[in-house]
Amino acid sequence: MLSGSVSGTTITSRPWSRAPGTRPPTPEASDFGFRRLVEGDLLLLAEWLHRPHVMAWWRPYPSLEAVREHYLPRIRGESVVTPYLAQLQDEPVGYIQSYVAADVGGDWWPDVRDRGVWGIDQFLADGQRLGQGLGTRMVRAFVELLLADSRVTQVQVDPAVHNLRAIRCYEKVGFRAVGPVTTPDGPSLLMVLRARRT
Repeated sequence: MLSGSVSGTTITSRPWSRAPGTRPPTPEASDFGFRRLVEGDLLLLAEWLHRPHVMAWWRPYPSLEAVREHYLPRIRGESVVTPYLAQLQDEPVGYIQSYVAADVGGDWWPDVRDRGVWGIDQFLADGQRLGQGLGTRMVRAFVELLLADSRVTQVQVDPAVHNLRAIRCYEKVGFRAVGPVTTPDGPSLLMVLRARRT
């Protein structure tokens, strides 16, 4: 499980810990755990990435080898993006990744200088469970863990402007729209959730 820290490579299971001034997790959110993706998960991830509801918003990969080529550097810590498997009471239910926005490079977030700004991306594995609040709970649980680290000042997401389901999900978690942005993936809506600390 992901501990209260967003850094380091050791993933441990332990009770929730949070920074002063951050909200404790809701009971629903606390049902979720997040463990680092490992190479043995790539076959499952490849299958998820080929599901229609995921392909609608995520880059297509033609083969398992293509998935390995893209995700192995992340698994090995050779990328700024850190991948996780989201679990609900130990059942794998989704994929989620985080990154320091200022470190991404390229045409991603060129104006971000604050290394406390973290970005996340995610999807639920089962299309039949969309619209039931599961994605909101998953995102809320992960964001609460990120914000428990005092170094994290803000979490941001960038759903496609016409991905209304994702936008509603983020609004329920507490993200607020900043405005439209153009990313390498196309027109997106930048949404942020700022840390509230005393």
